[in-house]
Amino acid sequence: GVDDTRDLLENVQYLPSQGRFKVYLIDEVHMFSKSSFNALLKTLEEPPPHVKFLLATTDPHKLPVTVLSRCLQFHLKALPRRMIFARLAQVLTAENVAFDEAALQLLARAAEGSVRDALSLLDQAIAYGQGRVMEDEVGAMLGLTSEARLRALVAALVAQDAPALFAAMSQLAQGAPDYAEVLAELLQLFHALAVQQLMPEADAELFEASPALVAEFATQVSPDAVQLLYQIALHGRRDLPLAPSPRLGLEMTMMRMLAFAPQAETGAPQAEAVVPAQAASPASMARTPVPTAPRVQEVDARPAQVSSRSAPQAAIQAALQAAGVAPRASKPAEKPAVVSPPVMNQPVMSEPSADDSHRPPIEPAPVQPEAVKPLGDWHSVLLRLGLKGMALQLAENLELVAQEGDKITLRCPASHASVRSSVSEKALAAALGKQLGLNAAVRLQFVEGVPEQATPAQLRQQAQDARQQQALDSLRNDPLVRTLEDKYAARLLEDTVRPLDEN
Repeated sequence: GVDDTRDLLENVQYLPSQGRFKVYLIDEVHMFSKSSFNALLKTLEEPPPHVKFLLATTDPHKLPVTVLSRCLQFHLKALPRRMIFARLAQVLTAENVAFDEAALQLLARAAEGSVRDALSLLDQAIAYGQGRVMEDEVGAMLGLTSEARLRALVAALVAQDAPALFAAMSQLAQGAPDYAEVLAELLQLFHALAVQQLMPEADAELFEASPALVAEFATQVSPDAVQLLYQIALHGRRDLPLAPSPRLGLEMTMMRMLAFAPQAETGAPQAEAVVPAQAASPASMARTPVPTAPRVQEVDARPAQVSSRSAPQAAIQAALQAAGVAPRASKPAEKPAVVSPPVMNQPVMSEPSADDSHRPPIEPAPVQPEAVKPLGDWHSVLLRLGLKGMALQLAENLELVAQEGDKITLRCPASHASVRSSVSEKALAAALGKQLGLNAAVRLQFVEGVPEQATPAQLRQQAQDARQQQALDSLRNDPLVRTLEDKYAARLLEDTVRPLDEN
């Protein structure tokens, strides 16, 4: 209040009894009234030489502009969770309070980078747990869903088990949870799964979910399914106030996740991905197979056709296609195309002439396989493929090992094995087939191991590091920067330096 501010200002004029300075620390200064700020303004403008004011606030925009203009502002960064965890453990050890590490992880996560909030939550947790700080009590105090119940929900989603999912939700409802918070924890888990799949070596500081759950489900859910589940949970949380009850809103969201879950592909080869470069045409269906250079068989590549022929005629046409014989053209007026004879050659009946007895038999010209040009440098090939998304992420971390015709062997490091999926492999195979100019399927074979040469992702990172170092060296050697450092004891914040865009 104004009276407390006036009492403070009356004592400001006296010299300190110990030390050189009097330091006044005012916490949450944005709670001052307008009259209090006006009373303090004159002293802030011309403070005595033995007085220092420290004004702390979490809402600096609420301070008057006249006060902000007279202060030197320091924006404190949020502390990482591991530092808050270490501080809480130190306090509890000094106070001889029993605790477990999982409970401190929950408190450090709820503090959101503030040690003061963490200590306040720690006091509440000690009172709630009657002198102990345990995971179950802290989770109940914070209104969080237990890890076991969250695991049961996600495990039922992964297994596509509807009865198990409803059993898990019924058990969850017994604790009368905040259903919006349940969806928020699912969103945090799906986000952590996506980060773990894209960057397996990512720090646990990036995760808002339990690291144990992330490690358990990162290999069980495909990346595209994680993105779909996240989007459904996000929409479910947005629409939760519109549901008849929060529980019904959660149940409908979970059932939507089951209904729209991507179907698992069965029978697909694990080591190779075969993708047709383009749909089969009637001319390619009539081409005679060459035993010396067999073409890759394309399964389900032909689009379904609806025919008006009768059943016997359709069966005859299907048998002719299976035997490798092209059906006759439907328009008799057009000149039929010359087609190479099938493997089982049929004799052609014609009247012999006088010159035919001396002519050698005419051998059919063999169908030459398509020439496949070599790919060359993998980094330059990647620039021409035009990939995006997960396919680009996969291709940037691969190394070209060998190329045998339309079969390409690529080495994928184990750290990026989670990026591989059927969608990304098909997109990569289709782009390579287009780049090679093939009309047939392109086969990709993946082998695991450490790349012997730098991958495109590593080359890009090396280039970024070189540009960053060049920018730092340029600033360090800049005459103006050196003058500021020498005269005003300025310090270059190297973490904030970013190289200029080349464009």
